[in-house]
Amino acid sequence: MSDSTTLGWQDGRFAPDVMAADCPSRRILTHITSRWGGLILIALRGEVLRFSEMRRRIAGISERMLAQTLQTLEADGFVLRKAYDVVPPHVEYSLTPLGEEAAEKISELSHWIETNLHRIPGAAG
Repeated sequence: MSDSTTLGWQDGRFAPDVMAADCPSRRILTHITSRWGGLILIALRGEVLRFSEMRRRIAGISERMLAQTLQTLEADGFVLRKAYDVVPPHVEYSLTPLGEEAAEKISELSHWIETNLHRIPGAAG
């Protein structure tokens, strides 16, 4: 059994702690800051996109990785998938309100990186 301090328990209540190995917040952080998770959140910010539109917008992502990451973000409650019962199949993706909040934060970080790229030594190579 795990030590309760590792799980983030304080005063009988769960207290999320991303630094604790067993805390679910660490898994969610990994999902939204992964290479593709963050880019999908940014692409969907304020948008409703079809799979092919997203794939064109996010250069370099494979169909498999896009599908897998969308499923993960949907399971986490960040992405909404809406399938229409038509031929050919039509599926649209958008962000939930929670996803919009996360996308805003990821967008801020992305903007900071782009703005300060010239100051980051590792960016050149």
